[in-house]
Amino acid sequence: MASIGISIHPNGISLKNSSVKCHLFSARKLQLSFPINCSAVGNGLEKENSSQFKELRNVAFGLLATLAVTAASPVIAANQRLPPLSNDPDRCERAFVGNTIGQANGVYDKPLDLRFCDYTNEKSKLKGKSLTAALMSDAKFDGADMTEVVMSKAYAVGASFKGTDFTNAVIDRVNFGKSDLEGAVFKNTVLSGSTFEEAKLDGVIFEDTIIGYVDLQKICLNKSISEEGRDVLGCR
Repeated sequence: MASIGISIHPNGISLKNSSVKCHLFSARKLQLSFPINCSAVGNGLEKENSSQFKELRNVAFGLLATLAVTAASPVIAANQRLPPLSNDPDRCERAFVGNTIGQANGVYDKPLDLRFCDYTNEKSKLKGKSLTAALMSDAKFDGADMTEVVMSKAYAVGASFKGTDFTNAVIDRVNFGKSDLEGAVFKNTVLSGSTFEEAKLDGVIFEDTIIGYVDLQKICLNKSISEEGRDVLGCR
């Protein structure tokens, strides 16, 4: 089997071996609809449509797909913007129904915009609900019973969860940045991939919390956790 050399240029990718040359012109806006020109040189003549070209075409498509994802991802992350506030008059009440097909992978049937909603001391309507990918920034859940809820990929920056009970909940990849969780209860809670940058964690109860080593190291960086809480977590 002939070896293939790969070169990446500003205007495209070149695949070469001793007898085959392919050049892929970069697609505009990273759309994978671009021309692929291949030719084989032998005795000064060009041959096309050989099986070797098809193999190289497949390799080329794979490379450009990888490059497209790699190039696009940082742009999306850097320019992330929240959607406008929903004008649905019942948007806050939708938390009491939740996402009926929500799973820990972030799948949902209806977007939940709970921003600025007030669920203070709500003791029954949030229990066991799926709040997958919910927008919860600046909402109030103080004293609420959120036992057994599923919160996956939720955005809760600046929200208030003072004294909120998350017992037996699944808290997966939630952004709690700058939120107030003073006195919140994470008892037997799955706490994975969530971030707590600049969050207030005074008096938070971590009892039998299920948390990975990497996530533990990150949460232990928060200086607002009490000494007792740090001992329970095993922060060093």
